[in-house]
Amino acid sequence: MKGKMSKLLAVAIVLSMLLVVLAACGPTPEPQVVEKVVKETVIVEGTPQVVEKVVTEEVEKEVVVTQEVEKVVTATPEPQKKIATFAWTQEPDSLNNYYTNMWFSTILQQIWSCWPWEYDDQNIPFPKLVTEIPSIENGGLSEDGLTITMHLRDDIVWSDGEPITAEDFVFTYNMIMDPGNTVASQYPYDYLESVEAPDAQTVVMTFTEPFAPWQSTFWRTILPKHILEPVFEAEGSIDEAEWNRAPTVGCGPFVFSEWESGSYIRFVKNTNYWEGEPKLDEIYLQFVPDDASQTAALVAGDADLGSFPPLSDVPVLEAGGLTIMVQSSGYSEAWYFNMRDMASPFTKDLAVRKAIAMAIDREAINDDLLLGLTSPVETFWDPIAASGYVSPDIEPWQYDPEAANKLLEDAGYVDTDGDGIREDKDGNPLTLRHATTIREIRQDSQAVCQQNLRDVGIDLQTLSYDADLFFGSWGDGAPAALGDLDIMQWSDCPAFPDPDTSYWLCDQLPSDDNPYGYNYFICDEYLDGLFQQQIKTIDPTERAQIFQEISKYMHDNVYWLGMWNDPDYWMVGSRLTGVKFSGVTPFYNIAEWDLK
Repeated sequence: MKGKMSKLLAVAIVLSMLLVVLAACGPTPEPQVVEKVVKETVIVEGTPQVVEKVVTEEVEKEVVVTQEVEKVVTATPEPQKKIATFAWTQEPDSLNNYYTNMWFSTILQQIWSCWPWEYDDQNIPFPKLVTEIPSIENGGLSEDGLTITMHLRDDIVWSDGEPITAEDFVFTYNMIMDPGNTVASQYPYDYLESVEAPDAQTVVMTFTEPFAPWQSTFWRTILPKHILEPVFEAEGSIDEAEWNRAPTVGCGPFVFSEWESGSYIRFVKNTNYWEGEPKLDEIYLQFVPDDASQTAALVAGDADLGSFPPLSDVPVLEAGGLTIMVQSSGYSEAWYFNMRDMASPFTKDLAVRKAIAMAIDREAINDDLLLGLTSPVETFWDPIAASGYVSPDIEPWQYDPEAANKLLEDAGYVDTDGDGIREDKDGNPLTLRHATTIREIRQDSQAVCQQNLRDVGIDLQTLSYDADLFFGSWGDGAPAALGDLDIMQWSDCPAFPDPDTSYWLCDQLPSDDNPYGYNYFICDEYLDGLFQQQIKTIDPTERAQIFQEISKYMHDNVYWLGMWNDPDYWMVGSRLTGVKFSGVTPFYNIAEWDLK
């Protein structure tokens, strides 16, 4: 018995030693490097705000292997798609550029559509669909300014592979001018005599008179003839064409994929893009209800890009790791006065408009609400004043409530009942209706202006609307278009970088016959004549002098009251690379954007 146990003990010892040796022959496990997600509390300097910034740390994790049973072979995972998420505070009303005036729609053009020429981050034009931008020097612009000839590249195609040809340009012109289509405006195409296509790569534009701002106003999208012509032939209009909201055939680096109303729009890479496939796989526009939601999504890392933040949020965004990029785009936030036939007699009174200009503390709005990052503007053309389009004789409106009170007293507006609001000679209270969108900064400025005007005896009733209603047309029954408002506030610009605008042209007054006219302000025959004169003036010095006269006339008559200069503010997340912006075609290099 003793001998048998000894043998068994010896066998056990040998087996144990063998196991140790075998274990020693196996690979020594190496520590793994893993990402640990933590939240870092950041105190925003100069503000009472504290934000949580999501960061990652690399740490070593020891790996313990207890035994090795068999060799496991795992498949190589498919590479993750590069999807950039944009937080979008206003849902577009249409993707067809000829049916919208909304900034949040028109700036999407370079994502999925294309122009003959676009603009870089210095706002300098460069050829896109054309071999060169027409000029007198290259023969593309005639000496008399009546003929423009464009030569198209021979390698440009739609996203479905069909060639982009001169016939698409002719078709685009015909659709804009056809009475069956209620486009936002026929301007400037109504100044053309004809558009012709002598061959597939040549477009000839003919005018009856010179048209100075042609480079900044024409061909702000091209319509695919092979897609929309069958719709027009069947229905006599493209107003209800599915393509307007779902342009599945485009000519940009991305192509439309899906639009879930109230939620998102998706664009996916265009594999037929003639300049090569973009680096990103997808652009995802996530609609957010307000500025606060946009800021929260960006700081949390749920969105890679946002635009037009409340400037009071800039410190919070920077503390949250966002880069703020600013690009001049010609925009200014302003008040637009309704002086049409149906308008209040008070807005038609120059004394009232001047009193308003002196009663509002615009410096305080810029310093307090906008952190001093902006400044008041005096004319619609202030952002391009360096080009000589603003009169040097303009005297800025100064905050002077005493002068405003005297002006109103002298004009016969007196508070006869002691309620703090002035009345006219017939006893009607000096009440005005002011409206804008639901953007927080606009509502904040409304509150300041309401108090400023009450201090001089003007009752400013404030309203705010969702953007799709506020920026709607006469045909949509929008209050601004119909003339239900006395004063409207928004941000806009001329045909930047050109000074041209059709805002105050008499033929742009909206009506049943012209439901998409967008002159909601006044038909002033003298002003209309000046605008018509500048259009035909080719000499840049003479044209600048006309704009100096226009700018002073409008300033002195308070047709437009500037609140603050409003360049494009972009919030760029840390994942995005290769990002540049233009003030004219913001996403001009979107094909070069990438994710880390």
